[in-house]
Amino acid sequence: MFDRKSDYALNKKDPEAIICKSSTGVHIRLTRLDFDSQEEFERWKRWSDEDYHDTERADHVYSNHTVSVDKLVEVSITVISPEDELMEVFSRQEREELYRRLENGLETRLTPIQRRRLWMYLEGTTESQIAEMENVRQQSVSACLRAAIKKLKKFFKNTL
Repeated sequence: MFDRKSDYALNKKDPEAIICKSSTGVHIRLTRLDFDSQEEFERWKRWSDEDYHDTERADHVYSNHTVSVDKLVEVSITVISPEDELMEVFSRQEREELYRRLENGLETRLTPIQRRRLWMYLEGTTESQIAEMENVRQQSVSACLRAAIKKLKKFFKNTL
C-alpha cells in the first residue's frame, strides 16, 4: 500500500523543495534558496527523488512478499490442515460404520416390539407414557427396554 506521508511521497509532491528528515525525525524543507545555484538544487532534487524512489520500491518488495502476523492468524484459522481433513474422513467413516452396525443390531437382534419401544424411549418418551400408549404395564416396558439394551450390549461387544 502506498503511504502518502512517506519521505518519497512528500518529496515527490513538492517540486520546489527537497523534503527530508532531520536527525530528530522531523521533516525539513530545503528550497532553491538553500543552495548556491539552481543547477545544484536540481541535481540534489533529482538525486533525492531517485534515492527515495529506490528506497520505496525496496520497501514494497519486502511488504509485498510478507504477511502480517494478524493476517497469518486469520489464514491459519480458516485453513484446515491435511491432517485434520484426514482425521475428519476417518471419523466420518467410523461413525458411518458404527451406524451400520447399530442398524444391523437393531434389525437382527431386537424384536419389533423392543425396537419400537427403544426408539420411543430414545426420543424422550417415558416408560409410563409408552405403557399407556400400548395399553400395558410400565414394568413390562421397563423389562422390555432392559432386555433390548442387554442384547445390544452383547451384540456390540461381540462385533467390536
